[in-house]
Amino acid sequence: MTDPTLLVLTSLAGGDKHGYAMMEDIATFANVSLGPGTLYGAITRLEQRGWIEPVGPRDRRQPYSITGAGREFLTQELRKMQRFSATAQQRLNPA
Repeated sequence: MTDPTLLVLTSLAGGDKHGYAMMEDIATFANVSLGPGTLYGAITRLEQRGWIEPVGPRDRRQPYSITGAGREFLTQELRKMQRFSATAQQRLNPA
């Protein structure tokens, strides 16, 4: 999975993070390296959609938090991915 939207939401589902912390987290759990332009473009889109929100700045960095709407969207997308994965597994291993 390399969709920046899902990667950022998944990272924030584990707790508030600023941009660099998100990049490090995403690299760890997804083995995907997001560049700053990709990451901050995704952050802007997610904030506009109401799926993430800034929380008080800490040490000159802006942390973000996933919103209830963001959790709902991520949950729906994960369900779609699970159905897709189950279908692919069935087709690869027919009975």
